[in-house]
Amino acid sequence: MEPVKVAENVYWVGALDYEIRDFHGYRTQQGSTYNAYLIVDEKTTLIDAVKAPFVPELLRRVAKIVDPQKIDQVISNHAEMDHAGGLPHLMHIIGRDKPIYTSKMGEKALRGQFQNAHLNLKTVNPGESMSLGRLSLQFLETRMVHWPDSMFSFCPELGILFSQDAFGMHMCTSRRFDDEVASNVWSYEALKYFANILTPYTTPIAKALESVVSSGLLAKIKIICPDHGIIWRTNPAEIVSRYSKWVKQEPARKAVIVYDSMWRSTEKMATYLGDALSRENVLVKLMSMKTNHRSDVITELFTAGAVMVGSPTINNEMYPTIAEVLSYARGLKFQNKVGGAFGSYGWSGESAKNVQAALQSMNVQLPHPEVRHQWVPEEADLSGLNTMAKAVATALPQEAVPSDFGYM
Repeated sequence: MEPVKVAENVYWVGALDYEIRDFHGYRTQQGSTYNAYLIVDEKTTLIDAVKAPFVPELLRRVAKIVDPQKIDQVISNHAEMDHAGGLPHLMHIIGRDKPIYTSKMGEKALRGQFQNAHLNLKTVNPGESMSLGRLSLQFLETRMVHWPDSMFSFCPELGILFSQDAFGMHMCTSRRFDDEVASNVWSYEALKYFANILTPYTTPIAKALESVVSSGLLAKIKIICPDHGIIWRTNPAEIVSRYSKWVKQEPARKAVIVYDSMWRSTEKMATYLGDALSRENVLVKLMSMKTNHRSDVITELFTAGAVMVGSPTINNEMYPTIAEVLSYARGLKFQNKVGGAFGSYGWSGESAKNVQAALQSMNVQLPHPEVRHQWVPEEADLSGLNTMAKAVATALPQEAVPSDFGYM
């Protein structure tokens, strides 16, 4: 229950959730953290709270530094319940009349979520500053990064950006800082978080990043403290650079083949299609929905230029696992993808057409009609997949994916 010093007079006092495995349908295989930060100055300030069940853990960490009742005020950068859910309990302990500073949209969200709680909510405006004593905070509106209420708080004296959900990840570890975790681990988890949570908001995120750069703030940032995962203290510009690339959603010469199969006929088609795409110098990732979670599929798909989806037909519809992953992907509003649909069937064969229609509704470019096969296909029956592979490969960027292609 020890707090962790981030900088002089600034401490991490959040909570570790090793056990959580699902977050809004996202598989949090590594658990998560709910980060909160205590600034000790003339005004002792808590930045963000934690999920409701973890308030005692937060209070025990705070108590190692100051009596929790000496907290003068709370900053709520983000009203989502994993950060604000503990506010009523917290304020009951530290003093119900103490102010909670939030954005205008944050006030609206908090009042809506806690209608029967006594919360002394105060709004701050974009660009407004608050003196804490020797230190101060500046507030930046970051609406839709990733909720309407989202804002950043920046301490100019220490160069610390408290970035709410931006630059975070769902990963629970006893280590708090980027230099204490292997880069290949945090690279994947940071991308997985962006792909599964922030993809629909790439336009407002791009605007926020542009504002951070144009205002000169980026050059002043020494540490980034997000609300989930590790703290960026070694090279915070690295994660900002990755976000600047990710918001562009640039397609790569890579195809993800997502499929499920009843009696392995659609699986045979998926394998054959993978070979055909490989012959066209396309990097291929086959992902069966029997063994892969939708959030891992999305992570791979984010770095790909093509999404190929295969489904058998059941009750005149696509297979349930395929319908699920396509519904999940539709809400993420991917850009710059090409794709195709395929599948085997016994009686009627609607699934491939339904998948094709679903991809079309997601604004996926479809350079070739769906490919269907009745019963069990043999290699001689699959020439349509060759032409599909050629059409998709032609629509992808022509530059080969480098051998060290990863999660940059």
